[in-house]
Amino acid sequence: MNKNIAALVSGLLFGLGLAVSQMVNPAKVIGFLDVAGRWDPSLAFVMVSAIGVAFVFFRIILKSPAPKFDPLFKVPDIKAIDRNLIVGSGIFGMGWGLVGFCPGPAISSLAYGRIEPVIFLAAMFIGFYVERVWRLRAGYG
Repeated sequence: MNKNIAALVSGLLFGLGLAVSQMVNPAKVIGFLDVAGRWDPSLAFVMVSAIGVAFVFFRIILKSPAPKFDPLFKVPDIKAIDRNLIVGSGIFGMGWGLVGFCPGPAISSLAYGRIEPVIFLAAMFIGFYVERVWRLRAGYG
């Protein structure tokens, strides 16, 4: 299996997991985020399960000298908590709480044929573009 097929299979598996767990359903996500109202804790089980699986398999996989389809592992080495991380996390959280989508589930939910994820993704890419222009003009680029 080559690198592109492995990426496709991984993406399809991830998308299927998001759909089965209802993480592509904005009402379900907003219910999870509504801790002061009618809180739905079921997505916490999805997240804890995903963290558990990742914890186990990362330890196994990172013992290999290199990934199967790449010459080296691309593990982030930046560990600082800076202003950009805090502001970006806040913006991400506000967007997720307002509409119930984050990027992965929004892409997966395109399969339902509804307009909401299309609007969300269009706005997200416009935001990417605006941020890039801002960084270039501010000299961060």
